[in-house]
This record gives sequence, C-alpha cells and structure tokens, in this order.
Amino acid sequence: MPAPEATRRPDAATTPRRDPSSVRRIAVIGGGPGGLYAAALLKRLDPDRTVTVFERNAPDDTFGFGVVLSDETLGSIEHADPEVYRALSREFVRWDTIDIVRRGRTHTSGGHGFAALGRRRLLEILHERCAGLGVDLRFRAPAPPAAELAAHHDLVIAADGVHSATRAAHADSFGPGVTEHRNRYIWLAADFALDAFRFEIAETPYGVMQLHGYPYAADASTVIVEMREEVWRAAGLDTCDPAESTARCAKFFTEALDGRPLRGNRSSWLAFRTVTNSRWSHGNTVLIGDAAHTAHFSIGSGTKLAVEDALALAACVEEQPDLPTALAAYEAERRPVVASTQRAAAASLRWFEELATYVDQPPRRFAFNLLTRSRRVTHDNLRLRDASFTAAVEEEFGCPPDTPPMFTPLRLRGLHLRNRVVVSPMDMYSATDGMPADFHLVHLGARALGGAGLTMTEMVCVSPEGRITPGCTGLWNDEQGVAWRRITDFVHASAPGAAIGVQLGHSGRKGSTKLMWEGIDQPLESGNWPLTAASPLPYEPGVSQVPAELDRTGLDTVREQFVAAARRAADSGFDLLELHCAHGYLLSGFLSPLTNRRTDAYGGSLAGRLRFPLEVFDAVREVWPPERPMTVRISATDWAEGGTDAEDAVAIARAFAEHGADAIDVSTGQVVADERPEYGRSYQTPYADRIRNTVDVPVIAVGAISSWDDVNSLLLAGRADLCALARPHLFDPHWTLHAAADQGYTGPGAPWPLPYGAGSRPPPTGRTDGPKPRLTLG
Repeated sequence: MPAPEATRRPDAATTPRRDPSSVRRIAVIGGGPGGLYAAALLKRLDPDRTVTVFERNAPDDTFGFGVVLSDETLGSIEHADPEVYRALSREFVRWDTIDIVRRGRTHTSGGHGFAALGRRRLLEILHERCAGLGVDLRFRAPAPPAAELAAHHDLVIAADGVHSATRAAHADSFGPGVTEHRNRYIWLAADFALDAFRFEIAETPYGVMQLHGYPYAADASTVIVEMREEVWRAAGLDTCDPAESTARCAKFFTEALDGRPLRGNRSSWLAFRTVTNSRWSHGNTVLIGDAAHTAHFSIGSGTKLAVEDALALAACVEEQPDLPTALAAYEAERRPVVASTQRAAAASLRWFEELATYVDQPPRRFAFNLLTRSRRVTHDNLRLRDASFTAAVEEEFGCPPDTPPMFTPLRLRGLHLRNRVVVSPMDMYSATDGMPADFHLVHLGARALGGAGLTMTEMVCVSPEGRITPGCTGLWNDEQGVAWRRITDFVHASAPGAAIGVQLGHSGRKGSTKLMWEGIDQPLESGNWPLTAASPLPYEPGVSQVPAELDRTGLDTVREQFVAAARRAADSGFDLLELHCAHGYLLSGFLSPLTNRRTDAYGGSLAGRLRFPLEVFDAVREVWPPERPMTVRISATDWAEGGTDAEDAVAIARAFAEHGADAIDVSTGQVVADERPEYGRSYQTPYADRIRNTVDVPVIAVGAISSWDDVNSLLLAGRADLCALARPHLFDPHWTLHAAADQGYTGPGAPWPLPYGAGSRPPPTGRTDGPKPRLTLG
C-alpha cells in the first residue's frame, strides 16, 4: 500500500507559541475525524481557548464502517496526543497480507502492514477526548454559515466534507473543482473478520465487478463493491432499493463471504468525486479534509489526510506569529503531500475504472499490476515486502535467473534488443543545414555506450522546410546519410549489441522557430521558411506563422520525402525506424480534430484524419527493410477539450498495428499551445498501459519515468514492453549501466564496454567511521 507521508506534529511541551492571544475563539464545522481531532489538538495546546464543534448528526450517527490509518499517521498522533493514541491502539485490528482473487485463484502478498478500527469507535474516542479537554460539542446542530461564524470567531475550520457548504458558499475565494468519475460503488459490511485485505474480481454476465474488503474489528469487515456505471445499470442495480442492492452484492461475491450476508448503514450507490481547491483559506476560514481535497478510497487515504491536516493546522497555528501566516504555512506544508496522494489515488481510480482491460492478464502479472496500480508500491519495495511473491511474478514474466525485468531481452522482427531501456528521442538543435556532426556522434555514441538497448535519434527531418529550427538534423540528401552512417557504424562497432533507431518527422505548423534555449516555439526573427500543415491554423494564434493547407500535390510531395528519407536511413545502417506522428508536428496535425479542419477525404472522422499518416506509414514500410522494425510515436491525448482522447488513441494505435507497426511509442500532448497536462511521475504511462492491454501490439512508455524501479514496475505489471527515458539520460549517459550496478546485475543485458570495465564499480571514498569503543573506564 502507499508509503505514508511525513507530517508535522504539535507538542504542547516543546512547540513555542508566538502569540497565544491571536487565536482564542475557534469554530469547527463538521464532527468527522478531521474536525474533531483539530478541535482536540487546538484545545489541548491552549486550554484557555474556546473551541466549538457543530455537527448536524447525532453522536452515534456515522456512515461507512472501518477506517485504515498508516503507521506514520499513528506515530504523529502518538507524538501529538498520547492519550488518543493509546485509546486507538487498544481498538486496532492489524494484519499485513493482501489477497487478490480472480477466476478462482488467490494470490497472497505479505509485508504490507495495516491498522484499522471502526469509524464509530474512532469518533467515540475523539468525542471522549474533546469532552475531556472542554471542547463544546454541539450535536444535532447545523452550523451557522461560515461567514457568520467568522465574524465572531478568530478561526473557523470547515471540516464539512465532500459536499462542503462552506466551500460552495465561498467558491469565488476557494476556487473549487469537482470531478465526478465513472464507477459506481457502495459501502457495506460483513459480520465476520476477513483475514487479509481482499480484492476479488467477479466476471458477471453484466460485466466486471470488484470487491475491496478488510477487517476493522474481531467480528466485522468493511466491504466495498465497485463497478463501471454501465455494468451497474446492466445488472439492474440502479433500480434496486438499498436492501435489494445489499443482497445482490452478497450473491456476486459468495466466495469472499462464504455465503454469508452483507449489511448496510444508510448505504447507497455513489460516484466518487475528486475535490480540489485553488486556495484552502479565505480570511479566517480554512478547509481541511474532504472539504479541501479528496482521494479515492482504493488507496485508503481519506481519514489519514484529514487527521494529518488537523495535525499540520494545529502545529502552524502554534508556530506562526499570526493567523494569516499560519494558514499560509499550513497550506504550503500540506498541499504538496495532498497533491502527491491525489496523483496516486487518481492512478488507482483509473486502474479500477479500466479493470476489464486487465482481467485476461496472466494471473501473477494481474496481481502485481493491481498492487502497483498507484505507482507508490513498486517492484523494489514489493520485493522487500514479499520476495517470494515478486520472484514468482518475475518467473511468469520470463526474467532469466537473477535478471531484473528491465534486462530481459525483447525481439521486434529481426531486431534483438538486449534490454528494455530506450534513450528517448531528444532534439539537440545542434546541426547546420541538417548535417549531424561531431556533437551528434558524441551525444548518441555516449548513450549507446551507456548500456541502453535502443538509442533513438532526435526527430530527423525529411526536408529543409520540415525542420522545427535551423538546428535540426535531416535526411533529405545523401551527404546527411553518409554523416549518419558514421554514427551508426560507431555504435555498432564500439557498443556491440546496442541498437540505434531513427525517428523521421516533419514539423508542419510548428516549424521555422528559434532554437529551444532562444525561445521555444517562437518564430525566427529572420530567415523564416513557409510552413504547411493539415489546416491553415497557427500553433500560437497571433504569434506563429499561418501554415498553408497541403493540397494533393503537397501531400504527394511530403509522402515521397518520407520515402526518400527512409531509404537513406536504411542505407545509413539504422536498426529501427520510428514515424513521428505526435507532438503537433505534421502527421500529428492530421490526427487531432483540433488541428485538422479539412473537409476532404483527409479530415472529418477519425478514419479520415488517419488516412494521410497511414499512407505515409505504408509507403515508408514498403521501402524499409522487412527484417527491421518500424514503430510509430503518437500523442495519446491532446490534454485539451475536444482533442484526441484515450479512446481515440486506442483506435489510432490499432490502425497503425493493423498496417504493420511493430510497436507504438505512446507520448502525449504538445499538439496545441493551450494544453493543460496533468504532470507527475510517470504521468503519461497510463495511456501506454491502456493501448498495450487493449490492442495486440507492444508499446513504448514515456513520460517522467525517472528510476530503474519505475522501469521494472511498468514492465512487470504489463503496462509497457519498453521504457523510453530522456532527462535521466541527459543527467547520466550511463544511466542503464549504473542501474545494473545498483541492482547487482552483471549479465548480458547490460555489458560494460571493455575500456570502461574498471568503472563498473563505484570508486572508493575516504573512510568516515572511527574505531568502535571497546572499554568503559570508571
């Protein structure tokens, strides 16, 4: 499960109070765990404060059943309030295994470490603590509006949940965003304790359903049933009353329940909502917990985040000289932690939304994929938690003995790749008149020597007018082909077993611009050349040059330019050719509805928009040697409304695969200037994952893959066949060899060049340890 985040912990005995008079009267809206714990902490830190909690429900009203807290959160509670910690510890049910059940087979992974208790008991403990400290608890008392409370209190804490009235009333200040997702789920309970955290998959006549279950008491377990909305409707659950829904869910999962019933608690079917806010405070009102942010229940972080918010808020109020500074410090501290958790939760949520695409995976791969879905659990830390489970997954994957997944070979047509690492295409803007020179020899040669299975060139342009900048390389004349041959010969002779590939492309409407470091995507101040594109739309309106729409003659000319460049690439000795249909360049411009407004056969529907890129692919494939593979790079989403989306990407990938593409290189974006990418670690890999598990074609994953652990995890989970890394190879040309050394691997997947053999171990450093004490003299 996800590694817990560090959090600040207030301590009345050690935390200095800057201005104890600045926050005297506190109102808390909402009596959930976050609101109650914030009230208890702030009252404990200053008993003279007046703290009032408004809760519209009765003390024993609660929704849901069990809650899970991480060891780190519990450590923070222990430091801040030992009495609450001791009370919680007496109630916890602990276990460390996860069972994954699919098609009658159970795979168990251990070493995870969970602690859970009933939500009602958690609230009782917090009620008792608040009452003992003198907090004014007002049950069955809807809170006055936050603005009214703010006029009479120094601090108003809005802990009023996912449907926060406070957030809605001050939306102009908080800037909320609420995204409703496509799965339906219901919280239920079973009157017995599961012996592990259980994920069970049911393949029903209506579609795939899943169960998430865990014990929270000696005689009770939380059970969440989840499925896509269309499955929910097909099963008729949308018309069932709560009692009938509960009974039907029990029948879907009779194995997990051993035929026993489920029960509800005002349970209803929900669609999860991801809540974000651009600001968490407004004047002296602050949001915490689900009012500020939500994270999907599949990573078990809702209560954890709320409690940690309370801890951080109380600490900042004590530490800072005034309330505005305290609220700013609270948000600065918590926002990165929450953002990281929400990214992990979003990955987990999407995994369960796309569950049907994974159910045919080999059994151990499926289990590993589920465990690593959020990208917080990885191959390396899962191996530490349960080495035997991970070894079984590696064996099923086909890893040779003592070989990490990334050093398992792969064959594409006649090309044998010794490992799964690709040096991603990276524009260097260092050519003159398209000619690769010494810089490119050193740049590409160094990375091939560095151990990668495949080193890719930058986008090599098929014509002078197809360049992005004056510094781009080309293959539009034979002299350039000879220069490239010098580089491929070096790679093949000096890095035996390493492959080198060429990426062919045409800039389209994104051409005739400055070198990246002089002004990315900015037009040249002089020496511009005319641009062509699918449609006469500038990349940046009012800034970029307006391209001419390619007519029939222009289309034929461009296609033949690709063919001529491909012939030269074959003569130059490249092992693989990639057709660049991504990032808004010419062929990508045909694929996206945002950049292709044509009304002829090359526009309109996706089939029309695919027509010209497929014509170019077919023409290039015809002249490219049949034993050498061809790949296609696509932008799987435009990150913009109305543009290419994940469904389109699957269709595009399938079309190229049907025309003979040996792999799809799955990138995203850079198609329109007003895109809004969702950046984060491995943020593009879900698109590769979906294509790989939907279309029968290998994929290359790219996008902020930064560690060898990420590479191993993506491969072993079946989300990619190859992983392309760019910036890590700029930081360290020998990234792959160093990854092998870090993992203690010395096999054929990462041989050190003979002249570099002495560097295959880290150089010694000066000793910093002193002699151990041996005697104690009185």
